[in-house]
Amino acid sequence: MRTMLFAGFMLLLSSGIGYAMPSVQGCGSQECAKCHSLSVKEAGELLGFAGVTVKSVKPAPARGLFEVLVEKGNQLGLLFIDYAKKHVIQGMIIDLKTRQPVSAHANDLPKPKPFAGVAPQLIPTRYALTMGNPKGSKRLYVFTDPDCPFCRQLHPVLLQLVKEMPDLTIEFMLYPLRQLHPQSYDKARVIYTAHSLELLNKAFAGQPLPAPKGDEGEAAINAIIAFAQKEGINGTPTILLANGKPYLGPRDPESIKKAVEGN
Repeated sequence: MRTMLFAGFMLLLSSGIGYAMPSVQGCGSQECAKCHSLSVKEAGELLGFAGVTVKSVKPAPARGLFEVLVEKGNQLGLLFIDYAKKHVIQGMIIDLKTRQPVSAHANDLPKPKPFAGVAPQLIPTRYALTMGNPKGSKRLYVFTDPDCPFCRQLHPVLLQLVKEMPDLTIEFMLYPLRQLHPQSYDKARVIYTAHSLELLNKAFAGQPLPAPKGDEGEAAINAIIAFAQKEGINGTPTILLANGKPYLGPRDPESIKKAVEGN
């Protein structure tokens, strides 16, 4: 339980959900810090079960939350505690205008290195789900999450590509971001175990999938997760070209096709 709860703050998010706090009589007319406070010591006591060291506490960019800078295993991350001190929240706050993460501790956190790609021979394709021509001379690697809405938007584009490019192989690496999508891990396990594109299509269509049995698929999906995190692949969908470099252009069939043919 401790590992599951703490794991979320290790992942850099690329999208999120904002919400407004309800209005409370007496609040809103003055600085929140005049009524609400949380010391480093108190935060440490509240988060003691997670095995973290609290480094700093600041008001979060979103009203009603304290932003807590924590350390575990020589890594820094963020957790949020509500003003009532009854809930801890994982993840990051996203500005809906810029769609970028915002943080009161922005200057205290290490700046993530831009992802430059990986050596394609290192990608654990033995765990891949292949679409298109399995012996094609053109290739894409797609790290995808069965519950990711952006992966869902990309999927019809990839289906169109394999129709237009009979020499294209697409290797799906099932990479569930379970801190964002709690059901995606089990879905990935089921899809991998069945090696079923039909099940992947159903997942993207929002249709229910059967539950996994025992520990089936765990070793493969865990291996993909470990590889992606080690190499700095922090979001889905991540598209890699045949040379292992990330594709960062428009996600329409024609644009991706040009990039594939240029490799």
